[in-house]
Amino acid sequence: MRSPARTIIQLILIIGLCFISMEILAGTSPPDPGGDPSGGGPPVGGGAPIGNGTFILISASLVYIYYKLQKFRKIVKEIEE
Repeated sequence: MRSPARTIIQLILIIGLCFISMEILAGTSPPDPGGDPSGGGPPVGGGAPIGNGTFILISASLVYIYYKLQKFRKIVKEIEE
């Protein structure tokens, strides 16, 4: 059985390591690249339309949900019998 002191020390070390890792990742920001901030080029992402895949994504998710519900109902039915 672990002693309470050992558990507290482990907890403090874990929390301390989390804060140290966050501090390391925070770091300093990169230097300003200068120039015109508007850029004047094409939009980020190449101007790809957002809405084209939405219908496919929603359709696939509905089919998946239907499949999972049918599987769940089958399992519940087997359990009840």
